[in-house]
Amino acid sequence: MRVGVLTGGGDCPGLNAVIRAAVRKGVQEYGYTFTGFRDGWRGPLEGQVVPLDIPAVRGILPRGGTILGSSRTNPLTAVDGVRRIKENLAKHEVDALIAIGGEDTLGVAARLSDEYGVPCVGVPKTIDNDLSATDYTFGFDTAVNIATEAIDRLHTTAESHMRVLVVEVMGRHAGWIALHSGLAGGANAILIPEQRFDVAEVCGWVESRFKVRYAPIVVVAEGAMPKDGQMVLKDGSLDSFGHVRLSGVGEWLAKEIERRTGKEARTTVLGHVQRGGTPSAFDRWLATRFGLHAIEAVRDQAYGAMVALRGTDVVRVPLAEATAKLKTVDPRLYAEAGVFFG
Repeated sequence: MRVGVLTGGGDCPGLNAVIRAAVRKGVQEYGYTFTGFRDGWRGPLEGQVVPLDIPAVRGILPRGGTILGSSRTNPLTAVDGVRRIKENLAKHEVDALIAIGGEDTLGVAARLSDEYGVPCVGVPKTIDNDLSATDYTFGFDTAVNIATEAIDRLHTTAESHMRVLVVEVMGRHAGWIALHSGLAGGANAILIPEQRFDVAEVCGWVESRFKVRYAPIVVVAEGAMPKDGQMVLKDGSLDSFGHVRLSGVGEWLAKEIERRTGKEARTTVLGHVQRGGTPSAFDRWLATRFGLHAIEAVRDQAYGAMVALRGTDVVRVPLAEATAKLKTVDPRLYAEAGVFFG
């Protein structure tokens, strides 16, 4: 059997660990051969492949990014996209495909498997941790650690100058990174997409912090919105999945805080730093287990399934179920963090 592997969407730490685990187990235990598709769904769409064997995956466990490259290509919107994918899989004699990605990448895999008979197995990847049906996605832990360290460092400079520091983290529709890093980093306000925020209330938290001679840190997810406003966009452009480019809510909020309170405010946008660099130990562990279980799913011909973490067990769930809705922050979890606001 020949197995294809692709990594789609935004890169994140741990992708290489999945590739390594799937190839090692597939070759050593099952005698499979592997073909790597370049740049997400663009690879099978355009027939762009690279050799993928045990020598190719040596030493990649601690490496961030992906040796296969990635893109946000949506083959379902391309002219004759499904036909071209099927033809290229046949041309390269690929019997099954492991798609490693987030909501969009796996949404394509679900449709290809369920509607067009392309044999796909999914592996959940996203630093946003917003894929339903799995307790955690790899990449999330690394992103939270990076954001937490940044917040720790910003506390000292904020207090040295007694100014407000607004930290913008990733999170388009889900505030998992903001919640976890904000709580771990001792933020004085955490703003997430699931709960619209009141700017006046945020300013109240800021002023109460100054009263006790401490400089406040406000952590805001890029998709967070004020009660009386709209999502702040970087520009109006859309990617092939119809997503707008976010960024700017941190700068907007800092200006509002400064205008309303008279306190100096600055913004730090962590951006792509959150998903760059070497994966954490947890993400290496989780990504490796996902890779091992993904190749087992291929062996069992469990196509249309995604591997998922439930507790400490890795299980299989339908791709359609896993991509049907996003996993967002439970209001009860957000309420817990509210004890430390202000």
